[in-house]
Amino acid sequence: MRKEWIRILVLLVIIIVLFPWTVLRWYNPKEAGAEGITIRVMMPDGQVKTLGLEDYLVGVVAAEMPAEFEEEALKAQAIAARTYAAKRMTQQAGSETGYDVDTTINTQAWISEDKMKEKWNWLSYWRYHSKIEKAVTGTKDQVLVAEGQYIDAFFHSSTGRKPTERAEDVWSSSRPYLQNVAAGEENPTRYVKNYTFTPNDLYQKLSHPGPVKAFTESDFAILSKTAAGRAKVVRVLGKNYTGAQIRTALGLASTDMELNLTSQSIKITTYGNGHAVGMSQYGANDLAKAGKTCEEILQHYYPGTSLLTLNKA
Repeated sequence: MRKEWIRILVLLVIIIVLFPWTVLRWYNPKEAGAEGITIRVMMPDGQVKTLGLEDYLVGVVAAEMPAEFEEEALKAQAIAARTYAAKRMTQQAGSETGYDVDTTINTQAWISEDKMKEKWNWLSYWRYHSKIEKAVTGTKDQVLVAEGQYIDAFFHSSTGRKPTERAEDVWSSSRPYLQNVAAGEENPTRYVKNYTFTPNDLYQKLSHPGPVKAFTESDFAILSKTAAGRAKVVRVLGKNYTGAQIRTALGLASTDMELNLTSQSIKITTYGNGHAVGMSQYGANDLAKAGKTCEEILQHYYPGTSLLTLNKA
């Protein structure tokens, strides 16, 4: 008898929680599609599909930020992603590429609803999809602008133990809204990773012609650092690289690194995860937990920008 009551209770919970949400989801029209704001997305199979911008952003936020994060952090991510998409749409208008964005980190990561179901279990899918959709619709049409232009709303996973980076210290040009600001993270050592490379490993990863030799002290040295304290120029096997180039070539999590060099190995410890420019996603979540709104989070990471709607930007 007790088992029967448990079954009935579970069934009632499913009906009360899931059924109304499902009905409303299919009853409400898609606002983005209704207003005709669309974006061309090159799918993994190479086909280009036209999606409603707001629908597309649900897939971006689901791919780019953990669904467990606070609502205000998800809203900040949605606005940053929308701003990036709007800028790409402007730049790609009339181009011969035939699409605005793809589904990879080359533009913005994006996943389909089928992939969301694979990523989460079926029950979590309904809960997380609804949560992310609420963050997107709750910021509908909002974008970040500076000096009348969409900003480069760069973001990364974790800034780590140092402030965020200035754009000019990582790439070739500066942006007044991409400066050194506090990480905003409660746990600065959330991402600490260790890597070990032998001489043979390093020669192969850098496509160095060789012959392979034991390491000397000059074979891996940080020559200069950014204003935030990360590696800016690194000399490896007699050649100078930017910190970003070495991070990519060696598959490092970040350019905040500590070195331990012997004749037969180079041990690298990194702190943080990503290029460290713009919004820290974990920092955004920690700020949201501390009571900050999405607007306050965005102003923290993109100081001096304005929040406008697409039809006014």
